[in-house]
Formats: sequence, structure tokens, C-alpha cells
Amino acid sequence: MKQTWRWFGPKDPVSLLDIKQTGATGIVSALHYIKNGEVWPIDDILKHKITIEDAGLQWSVVESVPIHEDIKTRSGNYKTYINNYRISLQNLAQCGITTVCYNFMPVLDWTRTSLDYELKDGSKALRFDVTAFAAFELYILKRDGATSSYSNEEQEAALLYFKKLSEAEITKLSNTIIAGLPGTEEGYSLEQFQKVLNTYSNINAEQLKINLVAFLKEIIPTAAENNINMCIHPDDPPRSILGLPRVVSTEADFDYLVQEVPNKANGITFCTGSLGVHPDNDLPKIFKKYADRIYFLHLRNTLRDAQGNFHEANHLEGDTDMFDIVSEVIKEEKRRKSIGRSDSQIPMRPDHGHQMLDDLNKNTNPGYSGIGRLRGLAELRGLELGIYRNLI
Repeated sequence: MKQTWRWFGPKDPVSLLDIKQTGATGIVSALHYIKNGEVWPIDDILKHKITIEDAGLQWSVVESVPIHEDIKTRSGNYKTYINNYRISLQNLAQCGITTVCYNFMPVLDWTRTSLDYELKDGSKALRFDVTAFAAFELYILKRDGATSSYSNEEQEAALLYFKKLSEAEITKLSNTIIAGLPGTEEGYSLEQFQKVLNTYSNINAEQLKINLVAFLKEIIPTAAENNINMCIHPDDPPRSILGLPRVVSTEADFDYLVQEVPNKANGITFCTGSLGVHPDNDLPKIFKKYADRIYFLHLRNTLRDAQGNFHEANHLEGDTDMFDIVSEVIKEEKRRKSIGRSDSQIPMRPDHGHQMLDDLNKNTNPGYSGIGRLRGLAELRGLELGIYRNLI
């Protein structure tokens, strides 16, 4: 696997020099300062690329070129934003960057209810708590129609949870959910959040799927012409939230996208965390089915319970058998190499590491502290080497 590391730019607490010391050789990054929907200029792309290369690293994957909400709802200026997206892809290709990760999650990108869930060893992890999220939706945001999303028992549990929160805890929970996590391009106030939710009032899962396919049919030909592999990221969490549909959560969702847009430029970011949270997903089966169009790997592990709560586990622990996944990755890389594919080495990054050791006393991006991801990368590197040596 091509060992990569996510870098959020010059303001990232984990510097390029730090990343180089981890042993990673590739960088996963984006131009976060460019407003959603605007064109990524060649000069800006090249400047970012040169900064990375001057540190002795390679800009391997763009994560992400964000999709404007107008595209997802096919309203407003969506045609202009789609054209801008095409131009950005062409500009990236001219700069030699040909792997683009993106997602189609409405309003919120990935979200959690806690950024500092303390584990037994004293390290801190990201967590999604169903009751906490219900308390936010029902009693803080007070979303119209929210009660229909929860049973009476869930509403009662959420109310009890809410009543125990202080004002500071209410603010913290709200900010955690809607202020934007690393990699998201937009954050909201409560008022702004409700307003943008309203734009999806007439869009159900079926309509969002149609909108996604329409977007892909418009941009995948441009990607293919420029030898760009587009890699859609699964929903995180893979469940409907805030009345918003999620349409990239299961094997059936991938089946639909590939059936409707079979071009090989229409690829997948295989995120073991996002897919692993859904109890019905058979990750090795999904990987084998779509191995030839998996162009990017997010390797992380989660631990879930029967109620749908989950937190980020250590990379080799949790509900996903990482041995099985990495074994399949190595088999696919060997297959690609045997037929002469130029992308035989699949970019992989360790994802959502724990806050631990010295990083407990530092300001870090939630899920993206240095030491936790370093531990994950080291574990994954060792696992890969052991499997590879055994296979040959």
C-alpha cells in the first residue's frame, strides 16, 4: 500500500516534517481555503503541491474537492458549480494529481457527538452517541418533524440526557455536531443549520440517489478524459440523521452507483470505519466485489453496540477484522501489478487516531493528532508486511 497521511495545510498542528518522520511518503490534502463551488486555480494547486514536494513528499490524493449543496439538491446555481467542478478536475490533472476523494453527504460531512471520549487507557477517541444526538435534534435544535425519527423510549431517554446538560455542555454538543470537523468545509450556527436543513425538505433517499447519479454522469466523463479516478467516500455515520437521507452506506448503494455509471473513473474510497459501523455490511465481500475500482483506502476501526453507538477503536481492534481487509488489498495489488496497471499500489492512510501521550496536552485536530495516527500507521505497516511475507 502507498502509505499516506492527511495534512490540512500550513496551519495543521502536524507539520510536513512531522509527517515525513512517520515514514509516510504520500500526502492527502486539499485547498481548504477555497470556497465550496469555486474553481481551484492551477497556480494555487501548484503552490500547494510544491510545498509538499519541497518537504520530500508527494501529493497523492485530493481529499476533497467538496460538492456544493446546490449540486446535491439540484437547485440554485448547480449548473455553474458543476462546470466549476469539471474545471477543477482538469486543473488538478494538469498538475499531475489524479486521485480525488469526495462525498455526497447532505449538509453535514462526517459527524460525532463527542471529540474527547475517554478510553480505559486514558487516551481519547471520537464517539457517536445516539441518545446525545437525539437530545440535540429534539431539544436543542428542535427540528420540525424530529419526533417521527425516534420511538417514545428514545425520546424519553433523550429528554433525560438533555435535562442533565449544563449550558456549557449544550454549547459543546451543538458545536461538536454543527461547527464542522476536520475536512468539512463549512460550519453553521443553529439558525443557519435549520435553514440549510429546510432545503432538503422535499428530497428523500430516492431523489438524492437520482441527484448523485446525475452529478456523476456530468463529471465522470471529464474525469475519465483526464485520467482522474473519482473515489466516493461512504456516509459517516451510515444512517439517516436530522431527517437527511444517506445513500452511500451499503453494498446495495455501491451496486446502484456502478450500475448507473459503469465508467471505471467512478470509483470508491474504501473506508473500513464508515462501512464497519453498519452491522449488515460484509467488508471483505464488498472489497472483493469492487476491488478493481477501489482507488483509496481509509483504514480505521470502530466499536459499535446494538443501539448504534460507536467510537473509534485502535486500528487493529474493533468490529472490522483488519487482517482480512489488508489481505484482500495485497491480493488486489498483486493482481493489478500482474496485468500492468499503473495504479497497482493503492494509497492508504491511517484514519482517526486516538489523542494520546503528549498530544493529550496539545491543541490537535479531532481525530487527527500525530501520535495516535502514528501508532495506527505503524500497526498497519507491520500487519501488511507480515501478510505479504506469508503470501510470497
